[in-house]
Amino acid sequence: MTALRHILAVLLLALALISAPAFEARADDDAADPFAGLTSQSFDDVAQALTALAVSGNKQAGPTVTALQNEALFVTPDMALLIKTDDSYVNARTGEKVADVNEDDLSPVRVNNAVRAAIEAAKGGLDLVSTDVAARAHAAEQLFASHDAAALPLLATALIAEKDAGVRAIMLQAQAAALLSSDTGTEAEQLAAIATLRARGDIESKALLGSLHDKSPAVAAAAAAAISSLNQLEQIWGVAQGVFYGVSLGSVLLLAAAGLAITFGVMGVINMAHGEMVMLGAYTTYTVQSVIASVAPQWAGLSILLSVPLAFLVSGLVGVLIERCMIRFLYGRPLETLLATWGLSLVLQQAIRSIFGSSNRDVLTPAWMAGATRLGGLTITYNRLYIIIFAVIVIAALMAVLRYTALGLRMRAVTQNRRMAAAMGIRTPWIDALTFGLGSGVAGMAGVALSQIDNVSPNLGQSYIIDSFMVVVFGGVGNLWGTVVSAMTLGIVNKFLEPFAGAVLGKIVVLVALILFIQRKPRGMFPLKGRAVEQ
Repeated sequence: MTALRHILAVLLLALALISAPAFEARADDDAADPFAGLTSQSFDDVAQALTALAVSGNKQAGPTVTALQNEALFVTPDMALLIKTDDSYVNARTGEKVADVNEDDLSPVRVNNAVRAAIEAAKGGLDLVSTDVAARAHAAEQLFASHDAAALPLLATALIAEKDAGVRAIMLQAQAAALLSSDTGTEAEQLAAIATLRARGDIESKALLGSLHDKSPAVAAAAAAAISSLNQLEQIWGVAQGVFYGVSLGSVLLLAAAGLAITFGVMGVINMAHGEMVMLGAYTTYTVQSVIASVAPQWAGLSILLSVPLAFLVSGLVGVLIERCMIRFLYGRPLETLLATWGLSLVLQQAIRSIFGSSNRDVLTPAWMAGATRLGGLTITYNRLYIIIFAVIVIAALMAVLRYTALGLRMRAVTQNRRMAAAMGIRTPWIDALTFGLGSGVAGMAGVALSQIDNVSPNLGQSYIIDSFMVVVFGGVGNLWGTVVSAMTLGIVNKFLEPFAGAVLGKIVVLVALILFIQRKPRGMFPLKGRAVEQ
């Protein structure tokens, strides 16, 4: 019903514009004053006056139309127009307050259904010539969506005065859509309109171009060529969208697997409780957000930034305790390590259930991470984009630690030849503890990121532990560059398989392909090199 009223209003406004010569034929003072027709006893004159007022650019046009809509516009015996406010009357033409008004002498401006429709059209016209750029752009988009030929005169008038390049482009697109939806315009104008819609290139443009098969041969051929071009462009943008989703998924896998790549690579420990380190990071984020929301709610949007170092410390300290209290007694016994860490993961999950409950916890997304933007045909969601950036920062920091710090030098020495490193005075037990703490801390930071796109629950880590091991094994145990390439490869492959095979079957296909790959290259894509790396 709203759309029908909008179309009727545009039609009436356009008809009024077309009949403007008759309106201009009235007295000179009426023609110079767009408000004059509002004092007439003729509904047609009032409707035509609204049309003239809408495109006049007068700063009082908006308040006057609104007053008429609210039945607050009155005529005095000397044909002055007054707007009734809460406590006084103002002159509709000037906006100045009027004193000593005798309400008994006032007559309301006459309104019927035709005038009401003209009011709606005038409000749309006011938006199209509004001083607000956003309002003009919105009005032009509305006219493009309706692509009604009756809007052509209104658009032609607005285009004469439009200075903003962006709004002008939308108006031209609306004009092209309206032209192609009608039988007006020469063949050359229709071909130019097709080029305009081809440049816009969205779904609405493609649908409108698809309806031009009954036009002249030249126009129909141009429309078909434009559709073919848009189809090719759509495929290209579809691939780009799939790559973005794949990179975003790969970034999530990378964050979850980066810490595991360190602990598994240096110590060879199959830590089934690694997912719970991710979970601890997510619950740290929830706790920090809850505390800040209750103490300083104005800083709630920055809570996620504070959560990153705190999640690293919490998960890192828990990781050091796990290594010192459990893992160090099980080196060289992989089956016992696997079973012990799996049991520990169940203990940690139950501990979280006892503290926070078993239901999901909501972690709010800050305003600066919410929403999305479009880059051509590519939709980029801000939370995914920030996770990609965060993953890049985390991996860069890890590589810097491993390459430029004393801890990194000792970790690399232990990775390449543990016995030789011990013989040179490196305290390998402490390196193991710090390495385990570093890997667990990175997993905690991954939990901060995952809290923005997944449910924060005691089972959060279970969703990523298998994928994390797949990433580490595929990339090469202990090799961060291999982990990066592996995560991105698996993420992109998963996203391109999902539309054809579904999410579950797609993962099964990836797993089977990974098993076949490991049969050929047991040490992954980028195996570490060293004289004793296999020990």
